[in-house]
Amino acid sequence: MGNPVYLDHNATTTPRPKAVTVMVAALAEAGNPSSVHGAGREARKTIEEARSCVAALVNANPDDVIFTSGGTESNHLAIAGCGRKRVLVSAIEHPSVRNCGGEIVPVDRNGIVDVVELDAMLMADATPALVSVMLANNETGVIEPIDEIAEIARRHNALMHSDAVQAAGKIAVDFKTLGVDKMSLSAHKIGGPAGVGALIANEKARGVLKATAFGGGQERGLRQGTENIAGIAGFGAAAKAALSDLSDHAQIAKMRDRLETAIMKMSPDTIIFGADADRLPNTACFTMPGSDSDTQVMALDLAGIAVSAGSACASGKVKASGVLHAMGIDDDQAKSALRVSFGWDSKDGDVDAFLNAWGDLYERIHKDGKIAQPAA
Repeated sequence: MGNPVYLDHNATTTPRPKAVTVMVAALAEAGNPSSVHGAGREARKTIEEARSCVAALVNANPDDVIFTSGGTESNHLAIAGCGRKRVLVSAIEHPSVRNCGGEIVPVDRNGIVDVVELDAMLMADATPALVSVMLANNETGVIEPIDEIAEIARRHNALMHSDAVQAAGKIAVDFKTLGVDKMSLSAHKIGGPAGVGALIANEKARGVLKATAFGGGQERGLRQGTENIAGIAGFGAAAKAALSDLSDHAQIAKMRDRLETAIMKMSPDTIIFGADADRLPNTACFTMPGSDSDTQVMALDLAGIAVSAGSACASGKVKASGVLHAMGIDDDQAKSALRVSFGWDSKDGDVDAFLNAWGDLYERIHKDGKIAQPAA
């Protein structure tokens, strides 16, 4: 089959060479960052340098960065440790947010949060609340109006959290300008290692944030346990590289647009989800009428193309995407959805390879202008 064409970067992206290099170097060194001897101080230096790089990626202060094991833990800490009894989350959140419970804020056909309804929900109950809305959706790439949502939250004395795991490194993210109190990040979405992430929390949020696990007091007592030095070092290197390469996503957007244009020519009945909204430059989520998602993923995999049927966190499930369902998409359309997501090392040839394979599959399924039926 040769080298596969990898187009599932929203699930996890290719490790950046610099991140791998610094991780290997960190693994070769001894030293606990809580120790006061030389080796411990060097380990602490590695962590603090990475903290500054991660902060720079989203224009936060280094003191705002709390290292965690990934986006899921960051989301859980932000919500479970927020000190607020009332939580409101959007209907298109990642399971790590949705499964924390809370009142559901509806979205429109493009997956954009209904800000009028959010305002009404907050107005109806004066209980101090936390609002959690992701910056960009992992399945459709749709970007939420977080600054407007954060302003509504402030008017009602609510804390504001945003899961920015998919957005960071793909669009410019400014923690301070967005007006949020907390923001979640993950290293393996930007070319760092899996198993490390960060919760960005401003001074106001840190003042009320409570640890959800107990131990030796690391990360200012908010995330216990000896730090993953190598993982954090890789996170910092990936964050620095992602910030430097941010302008490259204009070219990635051109690849995404070329792919969508070609697909619509081959299949005019195809629906591109979130097409009328602002989206991440790297993400396309669309249907192939007459073919379920699992069939497409398996057929493309056999052709050497790696894509996904929506969220990788929901892989193996045959039910329609909860995100698309929240957008009002019917089951037949949702069950034929495919997600293509480009990354920092994607090439124009990847688009051509995908279109050739997808086009062949489309022709087989819609042979002679009719949807082909399986053999008896």
